[in-house]
Amino acid sequence: MTTTTAPTNKQPTAALRAAKGIAARACGGVMAAALTCSFALPALAQGRVAVVRDAEIETLLKQYAQPVLKAAGLKSSRVQIVLVNDPSFNAFVDGQRIFVNTGALSAASVPNEIIGVIAHEAGHLAGGHQQRLREQIAAARTMAIVGSLLGAGAIAAGSISGNSGSTQAGGAIITAAPGLAQRSLLSYRRSEEMNADQAAGRYLNATGQSMRGMLTTFERFSQSLSLSGVQVDQYQISHPLPRDRIALLEELARKSKYFDAQDPAGLVARHNLMRAKIAAYSGGAQAVARLFSKDRSSLAARYGDAIATDLAGNSAAALKKLDALVREQPKNPYFHEFRGEVLIKLRRNDEAIKALSTATKLDRSDSGLIRARLGFALVASGKADNLTRAIKELRASIQSEPDNFTAYRNLSQAYGQSGDIGNAELVLAEGNFRAGNVRDARVFAARALQKLPKGSPGAVRANDILTIGK
Repeated sequence: MTTTTAPTNKQPTAALRAAKGIAARACGGVMAAALTCSFALPALAQGRVAVVRDAEIETLLKQYAQPVLKAAGLKSSRVQIVLVNDPSFNAFVDGQRIFVNTGALSAASVPNEIIGVIAHEAGHLAGGHQQRLREQIAAARTMAIVGSLLGAGAIAAGSISGNSGSTQAGGAIITAAPGLAQRSLLSYRRSEEMNADQAAGRYLNATGQSMRGMLTTFERFSQSLSLSGVQVDQYQISHPLPRDRIALLEELARKSKYFDAQDPAGLVARHNLMRAKIAAYSGGAQAVARLFSKDRSSLAARYGDAIATDLAGNSAAALKKLDALVREQPKNPYFHEFRGEVLIKLRRNDEAIKALSTATKLDRSDSGLIRARLGFALVASGKADNLTRAIKELRASIQSEPDNFTAYRNLSQAYGQSGDIGNAELVLAEGNFRAGNVRDARVFAARALQKLPKGSPGAVRANDILTIGK
């Protein structure tokens, strides 16, 4: 479920008609996100990971991560926090990215739980565990290959000597060798998990934060294993058993003078707004009501209810609920952002532009996602006077979010409506190139070269795409 519908154009150009087809093909293999609205962009498939985007949640997670990353000696500008559309409580790292499941955000009752998870993943990044894991994988493969060769040799020797026992033994060696290699690798990974736990404890202490959230997280894991009724072989899992980790963490946590430290009230309030949003998108009004069953009149509960009302198809009623929230917190950029989304659905474009403009001004993080939605609203208005501003906003959005294919598509439409077909083609070439659609990128780059002035910056960029894309 996304809100990536292109603005209406009464007389679409050939470039824009082609763009629509390419956008459909580009999104064909993309997993649908369960979170949208200010999740204005389509989910991106990172391998098998369904990524969703949301300015409000991403900004909050960055705030959680910044002090922890600094304590870990990592530059926050180089570490990306990525939202994964998955209901399970999990997080992992890849390269310089920390992936956090929406299920983890929804289940965490306080910010400290998620901060603890981020601290653990930062421990992996700071410890260089990924590189060493690759080395261990290579060693494990070597062990498996050597074991298989020894097994094959034993089989051959048994066959020559006519010793059936030797043949059976050789078969056993072949079977066992990969298993031994796997156990060696998993044992290595368990030690790295323990090291990451200890590193997380250091980072939390350095930032004056409690380890209580980490304890809560692992207690949840332990309970899940107990309720599953499955006997777990500790030599067949990559993470230490929860009881071992809980014992270590509890010892570290209780030694810290910050064990009883509490999250700031303002941060808890924003955390609950985030959980309300996720609940609304993942389970509708019922999920919001369950999450806030003890306080359905809270700001977060009413926020989730407003979102759920809109998703249920009653945008007019949702707008009234959002108006009440805006009156209560007039400086909350995300209330204005979602209000803008609802107004777009109601085709009240001028009001949507005003709401999204307010959201952009109030947004201290200067999110490219919100600016992209403002640009979309300006294009959707169909007014020629708005096109120059739309191009400005969409270009600024792409500069900060260069992988936002939807923004490229909307920017191309803005250029097309203004009569600048050369740049409309060029933008689609750049967007498709960033999205990995090299063939389509070259098609649009070739078209752009036919329309852009020779030697112009745009023509040079189009030629670069043609050259690199070969």
